[in-house]
Amino acid sequence: QLQLVESGGALVQPGGSLRLSCSGSGFYNYAIGWFRQTPGKERQGVACISSDGLSTNYADSVKGRASISRDDPKSTVYLHIDSLKPEDTGVYYCAAVFKRCHTNAWEYDYWGQGTQVTVSS
Repeated sequence: QLQLVESGGALVQPGGSLRLSCSGSGFYNYAIGWFRQTPGKERQGVACISSDGLSTNYADSVKGRASISRDDPKSTVYLHIDSLKPEDTGVYYCAAVFKRCHTNAWEYDYWGQGTQVTVSS
């Protein structure tokens, strides 16, 4: 059973930056995705990194502002977002699926508990 724990959520002013962390154990064979959820809406993919770290995907909403990376010796995946906007607000979840990234939340097998990001002045 793969366990994931997110951290780094905070209240941030528009234009600010944030780094989220997803920590776990034994996820070196898994692609890790970040998803954002707001009340009444489904979880939407934000970014993903493949198990070998060679492939990354970003949602159009964060392209050019976000960077996903992984440090397997530390069993941690990072999501860095710059130039934060109010629409980036939501609960951010990390999730794991074997080897390669997938588009849909239902394709992921393991989930963390989420961390709240609020972008507001």
